[in-house]
Amino acid sequence: MTIASVLISKLPSVGTTIFTKMSALAAEKGAINLSQGFPDFPPDSRLLERASQAILTGNNQYSPMTGLPMLREAIARLIEGHYGRKVNSNDDITVTSGASEAIFDAIAALVHDGDEVILFDPAYDLYEPAVTLAGGVCRRVILKAPDFRPDWQAFSELLTDKTRLVIINTPHNPTGSCWLEEDLESLWQAIAQRDIYVLSDEVYEFIHFGKSAVSVHQHPELIKRSLVVSSFGKSFHLTGWKVGYIVAPKALTVELRKVHQFVSFCTATPLQQALAEHLIAEPEASAGLSGFYQQKRDVLRNALADSRFTLLPCTGTYFQLLDYSEISDLDDVAFCEWLIDQVGVAAIPVSVFYQQPPTNQRLIRLCFAKEESTLLDAAQRLARL
Repeated sequence: MTIASVLISKLPSVGTTIFTKMSALAAEKGAINLSQGFPDFPPDSRLLERASQAILTGNNQYSPMTGLPMLREAIARLIEGHYGRKVNSNDDITVTSGASEAIFDAIAALVHDGDEVILFDPAYDLYEPAVTLAGGVCRRVILKAPDFRPDWQAFSELLTDKTRLVIINTPHNPTGSCWLEEDLESLWQAIAQRDIYVLSDEVYEFIHFGKSAVSVHQHPELIKRSLVVSSFGKSFHLTGWKVGYIVAPKALTVELRKVHQFVSFCTATPLQQALAEHLIAEPEASAGLSGFYQQKRDVLRNALADSRFTLLPCTGTYFQLLDYSEISDLDDVAFCEWLIDQVGVAAIPVSVFYQQPPTNQRLIRLCFAKEESTLLDAAQRLARL
């Protein structure tokens, strides 16, 4: 007698990500891919040479679980130089296989069955599945277009004795908005008397336009109960390397590392060595990112200025939101599929970042981490609509 097993999914509502779907459609149709957030230009050749040398000279075995000491020390110097915060490279910094792993590890370490986690919608699609797998429940605060400012009254009303974690993201994907100093202070005032931690996703920390982007690193109270996530993939145009890091007080780091050691244990050793050597040799390597990406943002915005799209503000990240209400009544998923098929440009529908997207919102996200010629070609096609 054969007993058929029934597989019960732990993530029944999760399918293939929209990024994979749109990139696959773009490849199938030969469309210009402004959907998935990866650069189409090469990283610094000096960094690639350092990685090649690290591989060829034999540094190809496991690194320490927490990350190469030379890289953690370089990260500590980067944080002190950029934010004025001194961190202990041994106790406070953990190198991970991308920011995604860091976020997953942090959620798994902190969230228990029945705990509530507050997200700001639209939210990056990794957060909720990780919370669900940890047994937690997400509560959401809606960020309203066009500026996507946090509503602190609505946030405070969501807090309960079950609230365990708040996940913030600034500069913000997908909206391109940035928090202000008063937002960090409002967050602190709301949670100061509660047993709540903060996970701050700051992978676009060096890509901001106008005023400097604020960071949890700069708030003396929040840093005592926060984990801050960063990404070398975003900072050095190396998304395929999957090297990130997370900074947290010692007590939180101890718990985080308990998870990390059983998820990836360590990150590719020669890539860690190359990044450490690059940070030592080029300590200002990230300083020019804002200007670099602002130029690309402006190329795209200027090329679409006379189109029927409405361009929403973009103060950080390498994403631009477009409102297509004057062009089509299609929902944003259908519109993005139509764009690929009929216009030859791939974008991301913003509704996928919401638990419940606002009614009649017509927004798509474009990635401008591309060569200027790519951006101009795409904009020319979109401007015909």
